[in-house]
Amino acid sequence: MRTQQQMPIDSGFTAESTADDVLGGIELDGKVALVTGGYSGLGLETTRALVKSGVKVLVPARRPEIARARLGGLEGATVVPMDLADLASVRVAGDQLRQAEAKLDIVVAAAGVMASPERRVGPGWESQFAINHLGHFVLINLLRPLLSNANGGRVVSYSSAGHHLSDIRWADMNFEQDYDRWLAYGQSKTANVLFTAHLDATAKSEGIRAFSLHPGAIITDLQRDMTVAEQIERGWIDKEGNIVGPGFKTPSQGAATGLWAATAPALDSRGGVYCEDCDIAPLADPGGSMDDGGVREYAVDPESAERLWTVSAQITGITPREGAATAVSQ
Repeated sequence: MRTQQQMPIDSGFTAESTADDVLGGIELDGKVALVTGGYSGLGLETTRALVKSGVKVLVPARRPEIARARLGGLEGATVVPMDLADLASVRVAGDQLRQAEAKLDIVVAAAGVMASPERRVGPGWESQFAINHLGHFVLINLLRPLLSNANGGRVVSYSSAGHHLSDIRWADMNFEQDYDRWLAYGQSKTANVLFTAHLDATAKSEGIRAFSLHPGAIITDLQRDMTVAEQIERGWIDKEGNIVGPGFKTPSQGAATGLWAATAPALDSRGGVYCEDCDIAPLADPGGSMDDGGVREYAVDPESAERLWTVSAQITGITPREGAATAVSQ
């Protein structure tokens, strides 16, 4: 069972470990990575760390010009126009990448939105579920042949302790009634965990392993839909904008868990797990809170993971082998 794999392995790293710490001694020259959200927040920190380690990094971006400006000076980073909220755009980017690249060693799905006001995208999908989960679901399925070609490709999906807020709302996934921005965020983060669990189960025979993670508490652009007053009320920042929340990480510390999941040799035979603080996370206490850490059992349940995969494929019109079939026909 997936839940039995949710046990820390004493990785040697901690919540204080940085991107440089976890990449130390890892040989990455010649690798190719794709980082969604790779020009902002933890995604940008991830891009910088990978480029510094000799990795060619592809950065899909909804705002290409802004992305290029922020990535200026990083010669190993290439911007690819793409909007996760627009599946036609995702398909175009997927097709272009399959034609341009021979392999992908690493995909880090770091892009996302949090606590957004009610918005609808596509045929009426709730925006946080669509952007955080469905867009990545389509993109990674399209890129699956490139990951298979890497013979050891890894997919790392940014979830959050916010997954504690909500299981998948099977009867109303789009919050057509009683929209709650935090529950919608929580559902999308649970979807991120379930997605990687099922991807790992179905793709490990191709040499692909998948992981999800909570990066920790960090102030980044992810809070853009929250007011300053809300962040002060939650104790994250003070009136001057200084970060005062206990346990908040630096960007380098926040990016470390994702980079560890993407590269650690200790995870070569351990996929489909949820990580935090640069280690595999334990199962959460059913009576605990999100502040206690760990992963909720419903987020790593194999049956729920398969069910979400089936629903996601139906509503997006994509299949796991679509990318492979297209690649063969070209």
